[in-house]
Amino acid sequence: MVQRLLASLALSLCAAAAQAAGPLVELKTSLGNIVLELNPEQAPKTVDNFLQYVQSGYYNGTIFHRVIDSFMIQGGGIDASFKEKRTRAPIENEASNGLSNDTGTIAMARTSDPDSATAQFFINVKNNAFLNYQGADNRGYAVFGKVISGMDVVRKIEKLPTQTKGMYANVPVEPPIIESARVIEAPPEKAQASAPAPLRTPKKPTPTPPKSRKANNP
Repeated sequence: MVQRLLASLALSLCAAAAQAAGPLVELKTSLGNIVLELNPEQAPKTVDNFLQYVQSGYYNGTIFHRVIDSFMIQGGGIDASFKEKRTRAPIENEASNGLSNDTGTIAMARTSDPDSATAQFFINVKNNAFLNYQGADNRGYAVFGKVISGMDVVRKIEKLPTQTKGMYANVPVEPPIIESARVIEAPPEKAQASAPAPLRTPKKPTPTPPKSRKANNP
C-alpha cells in the first residue's frame, strides 16, 4: 500500500514538473546543439518576442558574432555574410522580473535605451550580476530562460579565437552558425506567440565586458 502511494506521489510530482516547465527551444549550431528552457511566467513579453523570431525562421543562418571569454556569447541578428537582419519593433525591458544574469542564462541584448531589445540575445558564461536590474537608473538586461542542454557547446563558442572585423570587436575568426532554431517541446498555451509584427531596420545591441560598461552595451 505504501509503495503504491509513493509511486502515485512520484507520478504526480513528475506531471507537475512537466506542466511547470517552460517552452524548449533547440538552437542547432555548427558546433553542436543548445537547448533553452524559456520562462514565460517571469518574462512573458520577452519569451513571446523570442518565440516569434524562432517560429518565423528568423534565426536560421544567423551567427554568434560576438564572443568574450569569461563573459558572454552573443548572436541572433547578423547572418553568415555579416549583414545585419531587419527586426520587428523593440520590446519592453523585463529585467526587473527577478531573474539574474547567472551562468547559462539567456538574456536580450540592447542599446543604451533600456527598451530597445529586438532579436539579438546573449548567453552568460559566468555570473554577471552587474547586468541585473538595479533600479530606475540602471534597468539591466532581461533574462528570459536558461540553457538546459549543450552548455559544452556554449563553452566551445566562448573559447573561440576572435578578431576585429570592421566596426565589430570580439568577432570569432570562424563564427558559429545557428543553422536552425525550433520549439521542440512546449505546452501550446505557453509556446504560442502572437502574430508577428512588421520588421524594421536594426540598431546595434552589443554586450560589453564588465570593466568597460559602455552605455550601449550590457
